[in-house]
Amino acid sequence: MSEHSEIRHNWTRAELAAIYAKPFADLLFEAQSVHRKYFPANEVQISTLLSIKTGGCPEDCGYCSQSAYHKSGVKAEKLMDVCAVLAEAKKAKEAGATRFCMGAAWRAPKDRDLDAVCEMVSEVKALGLETCATLGMLSCGQADKLKSAGLDYYNHNIDTSPEYYGDVITTRTYQDRLDTLGAVRQAGINVCCGGIVGMGEDQSDRIGMVHTLATLEKHPESVPINLLMKVEGTKLGESAPLDVFDFIRTIALARITMPKSFVRLSAGREYMSEEAQALCFLAGANSIFYGEKLLTTPNPEAQKDMGLFAKLGISPMALNKA
Repeated sequence: MSEHSEIRHNWTRAELAAIYAKPFADLLFEAQSVHRKYFPANEVQISTLLSIKTGGCPEDCGYCSQSAYHKSGVKAEKLMDVCAVLAEAKKAKEAGATRFCMGAAWRAPKDRDLDAVCEMVSEVKALGLETCATLGMLSCGQADKLKSAGLDYYNHNIDTSPEYYGDVITTRTYQDRLDTLGAVRQAGINVCCGGIVGMGEDQSDRIGMVHTLATLEKHPESVPINLLMKVEGTKLGESAPLDVFDFIRTIALARITMPKSFVRLSAGREYMSEEAQALCFLAGANSIFYGEKLLTTPNPEAQKDMGLFAKLGISPMALNKA
């Protein structure tokens, strides 16, 4: 069994750097050993993500096509109708998803908008799906309202390391993000929090991002690791490509340091070969976004994902295990 299979919150960056730098086969062996201690070996949790309010965001996140600062061609739209969201949730459930995530391009939700989102959460929950939302920054009171509506997970990524963060975003601070995570925790909602790699950061920043998450008082229940989806017109649209082995090492590092968390192979799968995705699963990824679109960027078709699962002997995880 892995030497790092226990649950810890006192990791040092030096320890994480040593794990990240292990010979590739040793790293994957350790990650898979940790994974098998806490999760079924060949099951993956499936989530579907829907943009319920697209574009016009006042934040300047350098990777985001929905930022009002960027000329990406994404137009600002109004918040979707509850019935339309419910119809999409039903489709997602029929396609095999167990978790339905609703994303809105806001800095923070206004109270009237939050009331509508709470209605969406309650209706989606009634379908028998787990509910997740990503709406920007939350106050404690807003988090409490979402909890009362039945929200299971709240996504709010830290994006990168504290040191590199200012190169990506200037309109909200790293501490703002941690404060929202604190409000979500205090409300009793599960935390979904990860980041993005391939934004021009270096290895120490990838390690620093995982270190922030792995040293939280309670690890996020879901940790999405995103590969930058380069969008023309955004600040980071011309970023150099990340070596796929660095991406896989980041997945493995998250698995080893946060053994009980779902590690989600998130944005960027559209650019990955089946072999690269298979190595990500071997490195401990056990959750994916399922469907043809992630907010505004493409994602592999569901049929293609099921074909890969069949080749690898992977089964979608049942709701009661997720």
